[in-house]
Amino acid sequence: MSYLNFDKTLLMNLEKSLSKEMIRTNRAGTYNSTTLVDCNTRKYHGQLVMPLPDIDNSNHVLLSSLDETVIQHGAEFNLGVHKYSGNNYNPNGHKYIRQFDCETISRTIYRVGGVILSKEKMLVSFEPRILIKYTLLEAHSPTTIRFKPFLAFRSVNELTYQNNVANTSYKEVKNGISMGLYEGYPELYMQFSKKNIYFHMPDWYKGIEYTKEQERGFEFKEDLLVPGYFEMPIKKGESIIFSGGISEISPRSLDSLWEKEILHRNHRLDMFTTLKNSAQQFYKRVGDKTYLLAGYPWFGSRARDEFVSLIPTTLIIGREDYFDTIAQTAIEEIEKFLDGAREGFKLEGLEDPDVFLWFIRAVQQYAEFRSPEQAAERFGDLVIRIINYIKKQNHPNLFMHNNNLLYVNGTEKPATWMNAVENSHPITPRTGYVVEINALWYNALKFVSTLERLSGKEQSADLLDYQAEIARDSFVKVFWNGTYLYDYVVDDYRDMEVRSNMIIAAGLPFSPLDKQQRKSVVDITTKELLTPKGLRSLSPKSGSYRPEYIGGMLERSWNYHNGPVWPWTVGYFTDAYLRIYKQSGKSFIERLMTGLEAEMTELCVGTISELFDGNPPFKGHGGMSFAMSVAEILRVLDKLKKIENEIPAL
Repeated sequence: MSYLNFDKTLLMNLEKSLSKEMIRTNRAGTYNSTTLVDCNTRKYHGQLVMPLPDIDNSNHVLLSSLDETVIQHGAEFNLGVHKYSGNNYNPNGHKYIRQFDCETISRTIYRVGGVILSKEKMLVSFEPRILIKYTLLEAHSPTTIRFKPFLAFRSVNELTYQNNVANTSYKEVKNGISMGLYEGYPELYMQFSKKNIYFHMPDWYKGIEYTKEQERGFEFKEDLLVPGYFEMPIKKGESIIFSGGISEISPRSLDSLWEKEILHRNHRLDMFTTLKNSAQQFYKRVGDKTYLLAGYPWFGSRARDEFVSLIPTTLIIGREDYFDTIAQTAIEEIEKFLDGAREGFKLEGLEDPDVFLWFIRAVQQYAEFRSPEQAAERFGDLVIRIINYIKKQNHPNLFMHNNNLLYVNGTEKPATWMNAVENSHPITPRTGYVVEINALWYNALKFVSTLERLSGKEQSADLLDYQAEIARDSFVKVFWNGTYLYDYVVDDYRDMEVRSNMIIAAGLPFSPLDKQQRKSVVDITTKELLTPKGLRSLSPKSGSYRPEYIGGMLERSWNYHNGPVWPWTVGYFTDAYLRIYKQSGKSFIERLMTGLEAEMTELCVGTISELFDGNPPFKGHGGMSFAMSVAEILRVLDKLKKIENEIPAL
């Protein structure tokens, strides 16, 4: 049985099945996403969703749904599912589903009387094209299959309604048609591997509802255009492939294209291989540049997220080719910034004060994965340039004081990953001396000093070590309160909230804390922040604790970093915990991973979402698939595997 397998009992129960989603990407920005029963619950869902840079910077839903109908003896059985007002689902195709699995690609098995139909989906790599393969596994009498496309042609940030502007005309192409509803949009080519009859009957299906948008306090109803339907006979054992893309394709090539693409799919056999598949879906190739998306469905390429996630989503899963291209693309933008450019970057947030420190941390992980010598040769000049750039006070919001700590202004604009805003101002205004920024700074000074020494630059290395010791002493004086670390310090104010940021200081390879201090941080983190899904962003003992990520946009923004669990921080908790408890801590971390492995069959199947509620049952929220979450859990699994391999055989 497949690692990710769901039976009819769950799938026929909409209360359970509609909470489970899938996402597939083409590694160039295009994606396909819906629920396991193919009922869209988000405005971001669709069979073909893609970036259209000639229109704007967002993704656009072209093909929202493709409803299938099985016809035998004049009786029609519609396999589609849509939600309308009054909690009305029509049609009710989910009741025919018998199985869903996705060992390599997603596969749904339907049973209608004596008919058993298989449906498989995948996107063509680096091309905006969805392929859906239908195979009639069993049938005792002549069978016809009908396909009804639901067209949107809109941004994922908007909804569409019946209008007189939509162009409902079509063009005939080989085994299908093409349509372009609005000016500026490309034509959508809908073709099949088999000849068919197309019936043109344009009609608007009104009031389709998206429950996820309703939960988030957004508009949630829209009208979709159904231009008509395709119909063709299908025989037992026969397969028919549907292609939806923005260019015409030869129907005769669809079988070979399918076979070619299937060879590149990874098997999901366990948690690691499943997350390995998820990690590769964050790749986005744009011309000769490659970026790492922060997540789906609404994130772009964000510098901080990319640097935190880079090594686990490339080298740890054996994709050195993508590490090379993503790193080179990022380096080009970093060098432009260091040269004084302040706009024109594809990496969002490159100017944020902690971003360059996270880049140095990524280089440090490269050194751990490869070797310090290789890191020095490949990245040594750039990281020392970054250090000197900061020391010379050239960064617009990163100021080194006489105590060798870094000071940031976080009152007007978020300075860290806790970046929720209200009216463009930070909801959590972490400003002044910020705990993880200065921990990363100390770690960077010590690490770069080792690279300088490997390069024979002893004087530079000695200076960095000297400055690091001053920073370490200052760090302890400023942040240590005898039990744990202040979250930030500005003037005479010391923020005493117990937050997950301090675990980064305890988990970094070069920690400014001694062993007893690290243990104290780990212990209070375990006691007040640790959950089966990772670390809470704020202790429940705080008067500001808001554990549930619910409500409208403003309420969710206020809750965002004030209680919910962020899985990515579990990586630094693991680093810190194993440094204290060593081999004896391995079983504890393995049990922690068990709680996260349960998420492989929840929410967005086969990946990890952005955040979870801070209280039981720790419901998942936010982006359905989040790069930092996936990356840091992959890093933990890799660390556990390496520890296991170090154990002598009995």
